[in-house]
Amino acid sequence: MAAMDGIDSEILGHLQRDARLTNRELARLVGIAPSTCLERVRALRSRGVITGYHAAVQPRALGRALQALVFARLRPLSRDVIASFEAYLAQLPEVVSVFVVSGDDDFVVHVAVPDIEHLHAFLMDRFSARREVVSFRSSVIYQQTSTRVLTSMEDVE
Repeated sequence: MAAMDGIDSEILGHLQRDARLTNRELARLVGIAPSTCLERVRALRSRGVITGYHAAVQPRALGRALQALVFARLRPLSRDVIASFEAYLAQLPEVVSVFVVSGDDDFVVHVAVPDIEHLHAFLMDRFSARREVVSFRSSVIYQQTSTRVLTSMEDVE
């Protein structure tokens, strides 16, 4: 994997904050020629650093005012069980993100629902109905803060 330099990191930072920047705007912000900027963005895509662009959405504006993290333990724990449960979660409209993790829990699932009654129904109808789920617990998200944009490890001191 080719090393990233400061310009690549700066490009990534700007695109993570606003992926709608035009190439010309991005080049101006970074201080390079538009043609150079375009080549660098293409290289970041071809190396798999940039994997796509998306719109950030406010769940509350979509009628999903309550967000929670659901921690689940599965048994028997095998690749097939994990893959099957992951595929099941991916098709549920309440699910925002799915993480397969180490430690006491096997999955952390980020969900967004209209209210506490919908969260309870989701847990009872979607989680407890699954045979492989031996236990689960949930934590309501009170507040979410945007995190720092990712750049190369060279930027970590």
